[in-house]
Amino acid sequence: MNRTRRWGLLVLSMVALLGASATSVPASAAPSSPVADNGAKVVEETWLDARTVDLKISSPALGTTGMVRLLVPTGWAAQPTRTWPTLYLLHGCCEPVDYRSWDQFTDVKAFTANKDTLVVMPTGGSAGMYTKWWNFGFKGVDWDTFHTLEVRQIVERGYRAGTRRAIAGLSIGGYGALAYSFKHKGMFAAAASYSGVPNTLYPGIPLFIQGILARAGVFNYLELWGDSWGMRGLWSSNNPFDHVDDLRGTALYISCGNGQTGPLDPPGQSDILEPSALLASSSFTDRLKLKGIPVTVDYYGAGTHSWPYWQRSLRNSWPVLAEALGVPA
Repeated sequence: MNRTRRWGLLVLSMVALLGASATSVPASAAPSSPVADNGAKVVEETWLDARTVDLKISSPALGTTGMVRLLVPTGWAAQPTRTWPTLYLLHGCCEPVDYRSWDQFTDVKAFTANKDTLVVMPTGGSAGMYTKWWNFGFKGVDWDTFHTLEVRQIVERGYRAGTRRAIAGLSIGGYGALAYSFKHKGMFAAAASYSGVPNTLYPGIPLFIQGILARAGVFNYLELWGDSWGMRGLWSSNNPFDHVDDLRGTALYISCGNGQTGPLDPPGQSDILEPSALLASSSFTDRLKLKGIPVTVDYYGAGTHSWPYWQRSLRNSWPVLAEALGVPA
């Protein structure tokens, strides 16, 4: 057993013995902590309980630190030589609890307790858009590299994540799940988008994205990919709709409501975000079908851009994700 594994087991034992709510481990206490190819590394590891660990990662791609929450499988500590299928869950825009949101607003922890799957929930920033920012040609924040290289290599080298992977996300996280899947063909065996934006060039969607960025405090939307007309090539290179052929062979699941008051909403609840997501999603799935690319679609009608529907969508999409991960549905 290597030192990283021994350290992880020791920390879990301490949590269990002391009944502590959290145990922080600085990098200096774990000299064999994993390092990504570009030098990204864990600088702090905090076990919240026997299944939940928060990692603070020093990230060259972000130019700062980024947080990740892992839910390890129930049998993780007892099987120190085993690797595990891995599900990445991406959050949406402007969520104050950030990387903790899936854990805080859904039952993902209870739901995955018997799933033999390691769950990775990384920060995506307030509105990082799961992409490398153009930033007028200067070096910009690179969320893609943070997630697909730094986080991936760290969890695979230090936390026994396997190479059988699936990815799912909500809202702009749904965009991210599909974008990462076509840009890194074969990295994810399945991708799911819940109320996502898989066609960033659908009429009105660039303005929708501009609004997302403004809501997050980014008022010069040109920092992202430039102007959607003048730099259409860059927008297209980041648009899942324009790269559906690169998703052939990836198990796909797309869901969305229509923004009207639904069964999981308070009376009178509605929103303007979900209809835009539905238009972008529908155009995307129409293109998939035109190309003969299989996709599981759930356009469930009434329902808003909100967590109760995303929790339900994770459960509904689980058979697609589980088959790709090679675990029981």
